[in-house]
Amino acid sequence: MDFWLIIGVFVVLCLYLIIENIIHNISIKSIPVRIHVNGTRGKSSVARLIAAGVRAGGYTTVAKTTGTLARYIDVDGSETPVFRIGFSNIAEQVKIMFKAKRAKADAIIIECMALQPLLQSLCELKLIKATHGVLTNARPDHLDVMGPTERDVAKALAGTVPVNSKYFTAEDIHLDFFDYACKDRNTQLIAATADDAEKISDDEINKFVYSEFKINVALALKVTDDLGIPREVALKGMWEATPDPGAMTEYNFDVKDSEMNFANAFAANDPVSTKMLWDKLYEKYQECEKKVLVVNCRADREDRSKQIAEAILGWEKPDLVTLIGTGTDVFVSFYKKYAKSLGVKTAEVIVCEDMKPLEILEKVYATQKAESYMLVGVGNIKDIGMDLVDYCDQSHKNKHDL
Repeated sequence: MDFWLIIGVFVVLCLYLIIENIIHNISIKSIPVRIHVNGTRGKSSVARLIAAGVRAGGYTTVAKTTGTLARYIDVDGSETPVFRIGFSNIAEQVKIMFKAKRAKADAIIIECMALQPLLQSLCELKLIKATHGVLTNARPDHLDVMGPTERDVAKALAGTVPVNSKYFTAEDIHLDFFDYACKDRNTQLIAATADDAEKISDDEINKFVYSEFKINVALALKVTDDLGIPREVALKGMWEATPDPGAMTEYNFDVKDSEMNFANAFAANDPVSTKMLWDKLYEKYQECEKKVLVVNCRADREDRSKQIAEAILGWEKPDLVTLIGTGTDVFVSFYKKYAKSLGVKTAEVIVCEDMKPLEILEKVYATQKAESYMLVGVGNIKDIGMDLVDYCDQSHKNKHDL
C-alpha cells in the first residue's frame, strides 16, 4: 500500500511540474520583450530606468525589482511590494512572468534575484529566456557565494548571458570575459562606455530627483534605443520614474543647531561603488566641517564589514566612523588590524548599536561638535539603516516645509 502511495504521489508531482513548465513557457512566449537585468551594483536603478523608458516609448510594460525592497511595477507605473513567506526563492520569477502575461504586457524588465552561479544561469536559460540581457557591472561583492575573486564574480554573472540575443553592459574591467560568454551563446555584446556616459549632460542628469550615475542612464538608453524609442522620449520617462528605495538620496536638516547633510548610500555595499560615492560626496560637501562615515553592520555579513573596514583606509579620511546595526565588533577588530598592518592611523570610531536614529545623530554631535556635518550611510539599508533614512527624510521635510 505504501509503495503505491509513493508511486501515486510521485506521478502527481511529475504531472504538476510538467503542467507548470508548459504554462510558464506559454507565459514567456506571450511577452515579446523580456529584459533580464543583473550586476553587482545599480541593477535595481537600471531596471527602473529601462522600465520607465520602455513604458514612455509606448510599450505595455511591467517590471520587478529585488533591490532594497522587492517591488512589482504594473503597466500604469504603480508599485506593490513582493510579499514572501520565508526566504526568497527564484521560483518567484515564474509567478511574476505569469502575472505579466495576465497583464498582457509587451515588455517585462526583471531583475535577477539569484546569487549562486548555477541558479543565475538557471534563471536565464529556463525562467526568463531574455531577448535583452543587461549587466550593470561586476564588482567584489558576495564573495562567499560567487568569489573568492572579482573575476569569479564576473564568471558567475555571465551565467545570465542570454542565448541568440543581445547583451548590454557597462562593465569595462572584465569585458573580455563577457565577450567570450556572448560568443559562446551566439549573442551580440553591446557596451555602454565612458564616452556614452559623457554624452549625458549635467542638465540631463540633474533632472533626476535622486542622485543617479551617468553610466547607468547611458546603459538604459542603449536598451531603449535598440527598441526604437527616441532618446528624448526615453529620458523624459526616466526623469518621471519613481526611484528605487535604495537609490542615493540626500537630506538636509538640523540637530542641536548644527546642519546635518545626510546621504543615503546604504545600497552601495561593495568597496568600489562605496568609494565612488564617498569621493563624489566628499567633494560636494567639502565645506562641511566634519565628514562622517556611517556604517550599518550586520552580524550575518561579516565579510562585508571586513571589506569596508579595509577599503576605507585608502579613502579620503573621515573625521569619524559611526557604526550602527549588529556585529560591529568585527568591523572594529579588522579596522584596527588592517590599519596596523598598513602603518596608517585610524579615524575615530564610535559604536551606536541598539540606538534610535536621533540618539545616533546626537552621539555624532557630542563626539565631534561642529556647525556642519556630512554623513554618508553605507553597508546595508536593512533595519536601523532604513529607520535612519526615514528619520532623515522626515527631518528634511520638516525643515523645508515639504
